[in-house]
Amino acid sequence: MHRRHFLAAAAAVTVLPLARPSAALLDGEPRRIDILPSQAQLLAEGPVTKIWGYDGLTPGPVLRIRQRDRLVVEAVNGLAEPTTIHWHGLRLPNAMDGVPGLTQNAIQPGETFRYEFAPPDAGTFWYHPHFKTSEQMGRGLFGALIVEEPDPPAVDRELLWVLSDWRLDAEGQIAPDFAEPFDQAHDGRIGPVITLNGQEPGEVAVTAGERLRLRLVNAAEARIFVLAFDGHAPLVIARDGQPCQPHAPDGGLVWLGPGMRADLILDAAGKPGERFQVVDHRNDKHPRPLLTLAYGQGGILRESPLDAPMALTANPLPRPDLANAAPLELVFAGGMGMAMHGMSGDGGHTMGLPWTVNGLAMDHDPAGMNHTAPLFNLALGRTYRLAMTNQSDWWHPIHLHGMHMLALDPTGQPDPRGLWLDTVLLPPQGRAEVALVADNPGRWMLHCHVIQHQEAGMAAVLAVA
Repeated sequence: MHRRHFLAAAAAVTVLPLARPSAALLDGEPRRIDILPSQAQLLAEGPVTKIWGYDGLTPGPVLRIRQRDRLVVEAVNGLAEPTTIHWHGLRLPNAMDGVPGLTQNAIQPGETFRYEFAPPDAGTFWYHPHFKTSEQMGRGLFGALIVEEPDPPAVDRELLWVLSDWRLDAEGQIAPDFAEPFDQAHDGRIGPVITLNGQEPGEVAVTAGERLRLRLVNAAEARIFVLAFDGHAPLVIARDGQPCQPHAPDGGLVWLGPGMRADLILDAAGKPGERFQVVDHRNDKHPRPLLTLAYGQGGILRESPLDAPMALTANPLPRPDLANAAPLELVFAGGMGMAMHGMSGDGGHTMGLPWTVNGLAMDHDPAGMNHTAPLFNLALGRTYRLAMTNQSDWWHPIHLHGMHMLALDPTGQPDPRGLWLDTVLLPPQGRAEVALVADNPGRWMLHCHVIQHQEAGMAAVLAVA
């Protein structure tokens, strides 16, 4: 429904029919995406910024596909250097995962690569390069992928918020310091300019009484968002694309590390004319207002919250056999002043990088990736418990390709909220435990999604066979 029609209906205090999502791609319908230099108005007041974009856009086009339908993307590389597309969070065939040197050859300038797979899971996902990731993402290559469930929750509107940040120079252009050693050894490349869907956030118009589904994607390279919705009580209904028990976020704060997603149900509880801020509390001493929920002066859509189920239907994830799970230890270490010594040469690891997994720092040269020795060889179909320990003083969102991990509580039992994750946010000197079924054969990346940490050694390969 067009926004002005929506607001006009609300002003007349008319109960609207529940909005349907935008049309999804047809099963097997080819979708060409051109990867090319372009420009964007990132700053509300300032010059146009030169970017790289999918179809020349940042974020790239929102791709929608119905659950289990075949997504076909013909990626055409219009850059002057190689690239790939990684489909973040998707359980897909290994050859479609988009890691150059490990799952495919990089797409050379002028070449086309055909990605084709049928997502088994509905949810909020995204896509980005896995070649020179810091620079290519930092120049604007990222976009959202939504896999629609057959029975979505009843809402009045669905909003997608793709969050990112940018490091710009004095002329409003992207600063080229993508491999800056300080960033690599500290908390990554964090830019002071924050955008929502490619623009500096401002106001989001809402109507009193409406129910919103918010799909949040953190596409920043290193920034963690900690969001509070002043005057509102959102409920989390999915994490990293996977449904969970609807629950209030801990402390009223929605944490989104790099690469992470959250689906929220938000009932617009304000009154006509009121304004409420969405605030980023990542820096507790200096909370940063991100945007304003601005209520129109019209009427109220409904006097009390919509009486309809919020819970999403579970995706067909294999349930871990915790009683017979094999234990694995993952230790993430390094940081400022550290040059960890690991394997070198054809072992696929290198010396002199500041970050390690189990004492090894991984080289990301695609020419050698296919020869990288797996950190662990997992038996197809077996359950594993992964104990993750952060021995550093920095945050690490640990992302696993191709599979999802069931969050466990401190007693080693499944978190009662039923959280399935593809990215686990480890606090400094923190620890987390997850379980997974190694159900997807292939060689899969495991890495920190602070991109500068990944490129400076904090990555490994898990082989499933």
